[in-house]
Amino acid sequence: MDKIITALQSRKKPATRLTRNSKLFKTIIKAIKDKKGEEIVSLDLKKIDESVADYFILCEAKSHIQIKAIADNIQQMVEEECDEKPFHAEKGDQWTLIDYVNVVVHIFQHEQRNFYDLESLWEDAERMEHKD
Repeated sequence: MDKIITALQSRKKPATRLTRNSKLFKTIIKAIKDKKGEEIVSLDLKKIDESVADYFILCEAKSHIQIKAIADNIQQMVEEECDEKPFHAEKGDQWTLIDYVNVVVHIFQHEQRNFYDLESLWEDAERMEHKD
């Protein structure tokens, strides 16, 4: 967790703001759904001064294999469709983070998502569920 916090704090948010209609945002959501990510939620952090990004996108996977598949698919699709590479990625078996500066993606196994409870930590953010 400390490595993740340090990585997020070490970069600056760009001046341009994204929306949920942006190509990057939509591509990430599509990549998650393509690999059967579950409980997909986005948090709009733009109105929170202390935020480290415009959006957090969170999802769950049933195994470390699925976490890797989702993360790999996000990186591949974003590079192909948006010509962007992540600023930073922190890969793990229970939680993987992919940082695109404006959008930070968190891929969790269920227990880790409940333990860290990012949605409660950022409860002032506008929350949106992304179902099929």
